[in-house]
Amino acid sequence: QVQLVESGGGLVQDGGSLRLSCAASGRTSRIYAMGWFRQAPGKEREFVAAITWSGGTLVYANSVKGRFTISRDYAKNTVYLQMNNLKPEDTALYYCAAKEFSTTTQTMGLKSQYDYWGQGTQVTVSS
Repeated sequence: QVQLVESGGGLVQDGGSLRLSCAASGRTSRIYAMGWFRQAPGKEREFVAAITWSGGTLVYANSVKGRFTISRDYAKNTVYLQMNNLKPEDTALYYCAAKEFSTTTQTMGLKSQYDYWGQGTQVTVSS
């Protein structure tokens, strides 16, 4: 089993920045990739960004390209999501997820591919 704990959410103004963290514990040797997803009220959970645990592959949703950066600290078993130039439409509950088995780059954005999920951290962007 892998446990995931997110932190770093909060309230920020339009154009501001936040950095989310996701600390993994347990059988982290099983992790192939980690991703960030978000869910706004009344909407489906959507993909934001993902990174292979080796750091060799990064994938972003079009809506966040150029504004968000995903990275990982292998020694700390932690994945980060640096979010710059935040917009009100980025307001959502942000979830961290971990995937055990390898997959293609094209499927790293599918929530069905992920095996473990955190509880989420709220990000609110005011206009």
